Amino acid sequence: MPKIYRDINVYDAAIKRIQAIFKEFDNYYVSVSGGKDSSVLLQLMAQEARKAHKKFSVLYIDLEAQYKATIDHINELIDITKDVVQNWYWVAMPLSLRNAVSAIQPKWICWDNKDKDKWVREFPTDRKDVILCTEDNHPDGWEWFFRGMEFEEFILWFAKWFNDKYKGNTAAGIGIRSDESLNRFRTIISESKESYKDYQWTTRAHCKSTLLDCWNFYPLYDWRTEDIWTAVAKLDLRLNQIYELMYKNGLSIHEQRLCQPYGDDQRKGLDQFKTLEPETWEKVLNRVEGVNFGNIYCRTSLLGNIKSEKPDNLSWEEYAVFLLESIGLYAPEVRDHYHTKIRTFMEWYKKDGLIPEDIPEEADSKLESAKKAASWRRIARAIEKNDFWMSRLSFGETKKDVQNLFELKKKYANIIRPQDTDNKRLKRVAQEMEENDAKKNG
Repeated sequence: MPKIYRDINVYDAAIKRIQAIFKEFDNYYVSVSGGKDSSVLLQLMAQEARKAHKKFSVLYIDLEAQYKATIDHINELIDITKDVVQNWYWVAMPLSLRNAVSAIQPKWICWDNKDKDKWVREFPTDRKDVILCTEDNHPDGWEWFFRGMEFEEFILWFAKWFNDKYKGNTAAGIGIRSDESLNRFRTIISESKESYKDYQWTTRAHCKSTLLDCWNFYPLYDWRTEDIWTAVAKLDLRLNQIYELMYKNGLSIHEQRLCQPYGDDQRKGLDQFKTLEPETWEKVLNRVEGVNFGNIYCRTSLLGNIKSEKPDNLSWEEYAVFLLESIGLYAPEVRDHYHTKIRTFMEWYKKDGLIPEDIPEEADSKLESAKKAASWRRIARAIEKNDFWMSRLSFGETKKDVQNLFELKKKYANIIRPQDTDNKRLKRVAQEMEENDAKKNG
């Protein structure tokens, strides 16, 4: 290994830490994600468990909207470690996850039975050599679980349950490296934490205010990305093939992440996801409520009719803002165009004594249809229908709008197709665009 830690390389240091864990603790489990770090940790644990004649358990939390390659790799890891893994807990439960696409809907729930018709895939496995944990079928003693539980909270309750089940002291292996973030570095070096004996690479876990006889351990904390891939090559370890695709897609080894599709790195992740596994990505787009507008990023037509629905927890005003936010992720010029129209719409009613703060959520549906009443529902429906002229808000087609549309055509070659809109005027402009393209292409 290229990196030297004091007088020993990081590989030998990690092996000594794993050996110490098997010697000092009564029971053990490893958390895996299908990513490179936890995958290497699991395989090193299996290697040392065979030497020490030990067995350990594995916790895998399936977040539903996963790369198919990741699921394939998890199944591969199960096959090659079954001789030393006591129990493999494959968790497919409704956990609350970060949704950084919108400030209005900051969370989404994976494996939620309420959205079963939208799941990216069916329950992950029918293997007999794993314990599949679902909302309706999970181990005894999981009364602490509830729908929408935070991912981080689940980890702590699982540690408590595991320690209560197996007794003694428990070691929970986590494949994090301190060079990936400052917070991870602080987790390792913190002087306020409680470590096991003098092992600085361990941290005592607690569930709420209860200290557990469970210590998280981080044997790879001082590894670099280069060390991970050196180990994979020299030790002939298995790897998630998605990393090969990422590399071929132009990502360096330091940029490769198995992030959630709607996590904080979603801007890079969205583009990456749709390129690497387009079939999975098409399903992911329709998974999170309200994010159907993500389809504009990968569909042929940017302004086509996109089916959407207002989430029950959002008001019409919040929904309108959410739609604008979603459009802005992929086509900020279109978002700004709609925003300008909406502000003008509000100014019209302001002249009649109705200030924006007084615009109702809903008005009489007949008056809305006749364009005689302002409401947030009317505004939201106009955005939802990709009504570029905003005719639903009483605007007419203008020369400036048509000019803007042709300008957008230069940036978004697939801005609109005639068959994707039911607006006669927009259809006419789309046909003109197609005719112009035909002439240019001879």
